[in-house]
This record gives sequence, C-alpha cells and structure tokens, in this order.
Amino acid sequence: MDPVPDADAATELTELGPVGSGFDLDDDTRLAELYAYPAGLTRPYVRANMIASIDGGATDDGSSGGLAGPGDRAVFARMRQEADVILVGASTVRIENYSGAQMSLAQRQERQARGQAEVPPIAVITHGADFEHDAKLFTRTEVPPLILTSHDNVEDARSRFGTVADVVDASGPQNDRVDPAAVLDALEARGLRRVLTEGGPSLLGLFIERDLLDELCVTIAPILVGGSARRIATGSGEAHNRMRRSHILTDGEGYLYTRYVR
Repeated sequence: MDPVPDADAATELTELGPVGSGFDLDDDTRLAELYAYPAGLTRPYVRANMIASIDGGATDDGSSGGLAGPGDRAVFARMRQEADVILVGASTVRIENYSGAQMSLAQRQERQARGQAEVPPIAVITHGADFEHDAKLFTRTEVPPLILTSHDNVEDARSRFGTVADVVDASGPQNDRVDPAAVLDALEARGLRRVLTEGGPSLLGLFIERDLLDELCVTIAPILVGGSARRIATGSGEAHNRMRRSHILTDGEGYLYTRYVR
C-alpha cells in the first residue's frame, strides 16, 4: 500500500467558525449583492441552484422539498428574483409539481427597475412534451411557459400546447433530442440571458458535460437520507470543470449555502 503523502506545505485551511458578518434573511440588499448576475452580459449566463443532504442525496422521500429549510427557501426566492428565466427538466416539473414563478409587488418593482419582466417564465426542456393540460405549469402561472422540445416532436407539441405555451424547436444535430446549446440560443433570441436552472440531476449533468454551466449554487442540508437517492448531477458523460468558491454562508440550523463560479 502506498504511504499517505504529506500535506503540501503551502496549503492553508480557513476555519469557518461562528464569528463573521451575519445578516438577517430579510436583508434583501445583502442577498441581492451576493446573488446578482454579472453586469453587461453578452450571452446567456447559466446558474444552477440545487440542494443536497450531507451524505450526497439530492432528494428526501423522492423530492428535494424535504431537504429545504427557511434559509434555503429565502436564497431560492432571491435567485428566482434575479433571473430572466427559470430552466428545468420535464421530470422535475412533474415530480415537484411546478407552477409559474410568484413575485410580490416589491419584487416586481425591483425587477422593472433592472429592466426585467415582472415575472420570469418557466422554461422546460423536454424531448417528448408529455404533460397534462391541467398541470400547474399551465394553470397556475401569469406568463406562458416555454416548452423547449425536439424537432421531431415540435409540431405535435404546438398542436397540444400552442395556446398556453411558447413551444420552441431546440434540437441540435439529433432531431429527436433537445440540445442544450440550442436551448441557450433560443433563450438569447428572447433576450433571456440571466438563466437559472433548478435541475433536475439529468439536466444539470448535461450542462456540466457540455461545459455550459457558469455557476453552481449548492445548499448542503444537515440531513442524512441514505438509501438510493440520486446525486445532484447524473448522466453518462463525465467532465472535470474547475470552479472557484465565491462564498459560503451558514445559518443557525446548520445549513451551508455555497456558490461556485468559473
């Protein structure tokens, strides 16, 4: 057995203890500073927001909601407030029963002041557009969702959902598959550059594999789930994309709120 190598003498560790510049969750100004998108974007900038247990599970009893706490919900809301569009996979829409984004009057005014629409649309990546017409995605929303589907399925999807959604052909080289680069082109064409993806794991894995992820925010919940819960990113492709830490926050319940960028 090879011996354990000595630690690099140049390596420094920083202890993240209880001493720090704390702030309340209702301090919108501070949260906005921490989660603002880069200024002057000339292309779509993709931020992912995910939650995981301390043993690496992306779900608790089948959905991510069981891992969330008050702090995570506040950060989640802040990131939605900053985004032009919320991008999700079809499985996540079904499992989490997605509806349209909800914005308060103050949030709408803030978005207007930044030159954004009052409410960001939900954009769904789906190869087959297999949704029920009474899904909250269509019935509980102020703005029509975007359905980003394959070339082979786009006409059928338009015939079924064309009156309640903006159905977009987002295929690349394969007509039966959605291409993530084509998705970003479609969002860019609509002026939607501040992209927030909330997963699920397959969608996040695809963006990582294609090196299209600019930022990853992960909430680490102080919960053990065991079992066969999926990771926050899954898929057949592998990557080695180095990120740098932007910030790590914590709260009294022991959650960690991490942000990593290119």
